[in-house]
Amino acid sequence: MADIQIDRALQAPSILPADIPELSDDECLACLARAVEAPDSARLDEVAALIGRLAVTIE
Repeated sequence: MADIQIDRALQAPSILPADIPELSDDECLACLARAVEAPDSARLDEVAALIGRLAVTIE
C-alpha cells in the first residue's frame, strides 16, 4: 500500500469556537451564568459561543 500525503492546510476547521479564549469548563460555565443573569441581546453571540464551547466538552 502506498503512503498518502496529507496537506494539513486543507484539514477541516476546529469545532471549537475561535472567539472564546481558552477557559476551563468551570470558568466557561461561570461566564455563561454571568452572561444570562441579566438578559442583554447584545451578548447573544457570546452566550451562543459559550454554549458551543461547553457542548463540545460534553460530546
